[in-house]
Amino acid sequence: MGEFTTTIEHRLDQAYKGLQEARTSGDDFLADTLTAEIEDLRRIAVDNGVAIQP
Repeated sequence: MGEFTTTIEHRLDQAYKGLQEARTSGDDFLADTLTAEIEDLRRIAVDNGVAIQP
């Protein structure tokens, strides 16, 4: 499950970076979209036993 974990971690990292940029630029729609993506990725990680830092 190493590659799966790495992919989840990478996608979360990119989503968090994008969320920060969206908030900085005032793009509320993108921020909402990325927040939903982060929630989905975190749920997928938990469902598959992948430990994710808070």
